[in-house]
Amino acid sequence: MRGVFVTGTDTGVGKSVVAAAACAALAAGGERVAAFKPVVTGTDEPPGDWPPDHELLAGAASAGQAAGDVTPRTFGPPVSPHWAAELAGAPLDPAGLVAAARAAATGADAFVCEGVGGLMVPLTPGYLVRDLAVDLGLPLVVAARTGLGTISHSLLTVEAARTAGLRVAGVVMTPWPDEPEPIERSNRETVERLASVPVAGLPHTTPARLAEAGAELPLADWLG
Repeated sequence: MRGVFVTGTDTGVGKSVVAAAACAALAAGGERVAAFKPVVTGTDEPPGDWPPDHELLAGAASAGQAAGDVTPRTFGPPVSPHWAAELAGAPLDPAGLVAAARAAATGADAFVCEGVGGLMVPLTPGYLVRDLAVDLGLPLVVAARTGLGTISHSLLTVEAARTAGLRVAGVVMTPWPDEPEPIERSNRETVERLASVPVAGLPHTTPARLAEAGAELPLADWLG
């Protein structure tokens, strides 16, 4: 598959926005883009400014996907996937998730898979998001915050990825401000130097302007 796997240093760091922006920018460039996210939890949460992840990705991709095509399993509680599945009495099947991802990518020019939470989040008690990334064999893109704490979180995620044999294509700090503070500039430079990986910035965006924001990302470098 020609594509990327987008993970995050934690939950709520903007990886869904990074993944959707990548989809939208590729689609705007004329590519047939498919998206996938193995599980979405927290569907019981009240709606916010952004749609649920699988709906956001479906809207940004260009392969004619419905939200149910992007994500095969959803759960109401905002908890880790393995526990959400346990609470529902509906355990996840790793082989089934891999097969669903490959099916979603069929016929697409580019494929964007978004993980769930951070790289080490369990999808089942014995199968991590990292294991799914390994099974799909896609280059990894890490979404990270811009401020205090992001250096350690980013380096730990990159190290965990490389330990498993994953190729880390880049880190994306988001939302990257128009006028970064000195600490944000320092964080970006430090992560790039210590991790030996390119660090991009995704500007603040909205669901209607994802393609514009995604054009700031080094998509050609990630996809090869």
